Amino acid sequence: MQDEAPLRRPSPFGALRHRNFRLYVAGMAVSLAGTWMQQLAQSWLVYRLTHSAWMLGVTWFCSNVPVLLLGPVAGVVADRFPRRNIVFGAQTLAMLQAFVLAALTLTGRVTVAHVLALALILGTCSAFDIAGRQAMFIHLVGKEDLLAAISLNSATFNSARVVGPALAGFLVGRLGEGLCFLLNGFSFLAVLFSLALMRFAEPPHVSGEGPLERLRDGFRLASGTPPLRTALVLVASMTLATAGVSALGPMFADGLFHMGAQGLGFLTGGMGLGAIAGTLTLAGSRGHRHLPGAIMQALFVASATLFVFAASPNYWLSLAMMPLLGMSVFRTNAATNTMIQLRVPENYRGRIMGLYSSMVVGMLPVASLAAGALAASIGPRWTVAVGGVLALAAGVHARRTLQTMKNWLEAPNAGADVGLF
Repeated sequence: MQDEAPLRRPSPFGALRHRNFRLYVAGMAVSLAGTWMQQLAQSWLVYRLTHSAWMLGVTWFCSNVPVLLLGPVAGVVADRFPRRNIVFGAQTLAMLQAFVLAALTLTGRVTVAHVLALALILGTCSAFDIAGRQAMFIHLVGKEDLLAAISLNSATFNSARVVGPALAGFLVGRLGEGLCFLLNGFSFLAVLFSLALMRFAEPPHVSGEGPLERLRDGFRLASGTPPLRTALVLVASMTLATAGVSALGPMFADGLFHMGAQGLGFLTGGMGLGAIAGTLTLAGSRGHRHLPGAIMQALFVASATLFVFAASPNYWLSLAMMPLLGMSVFRTNAATNTMIQLRVPENYRGRIMGLYSSMVVGMLPVASLAAGALAASIGPRWTVAVGGVLALAAGVHARRTLQTMKNWLEAPNAGADVGLF
């Protein structure tokens, strides 16, 4: 890996000077709004059919477990084949999944089994889509605007998280879940069109080693580089700690506070607003040495927020906590993503980003399933409080490893100690 010059202070919107990234953001903004509409409508559909906290957890499990299991495999594919083609194929299959779910729901034939099966298909598409997109960022903007690009991508994701659920909450209450699924299917056309218009050169993909050897080397780099291993553990801890709020959202919005689908939409949108503010301020910060500290602070804030949310006596205090929680989660994700992308060798980028996606998205099924089981046993409030304890423990660990992480970011050739370079 080549030595890097210190990064200049970026503008939060500096990545938009790149045509390919502008196309990417425009397409993803539309598609992600549709995806968030489907996520909320899907949760509400399962809740309406079952009124079961356990089944809500199972649904989130099915939506995300393929990313946990297939993320590293998708990373191997992203290091072997053109990443844009991988993303295009995954987005196309996800579009077809949305249309099937819409048809079943609008005709009144949908069952929980249908929802779970289609959620597994969507999760499989997501595994390859996320690994391909994350590894593609560096080709859209280069290293100079990488932090801004990752942060703006997160801001786009969370802008959609504000608009999509709010619109879905309105539509579900009046026209049903099926229309949300149908609109999501059409929204994929925007990202497919933007991908078709992009023009950029990817590095040559050399066959060389077999798939299993490539997979093993990816795990060896991640496990044999302590700061990289720590970064992945911390981002996984944040995912595990906070996933219960999302997975159990209908239980809080309707079961405890009686605010219905629209109340759930506002909770989800509030988290998105905080995430937008948090990632944009991160994008405008100087250099990258501050990133480990940003992760540590976010974990402590998330812990405090989860404790307040768990004990909240009314809907409005819970709603006020969601922006803080969103800010914490997505500052952690954006900071970790940037650190890894700055230090990982190009020929390992897909595999390491596949592991990263397993920690960020793939851990959601573990957390959601556990949250559903815990909520059925000890109630949703205590389940969220358990997440607060986990975030606190992760923050303490981040504090202990802070200097090591900073040194790793400033090292001229991170990862050389594992004998790979």
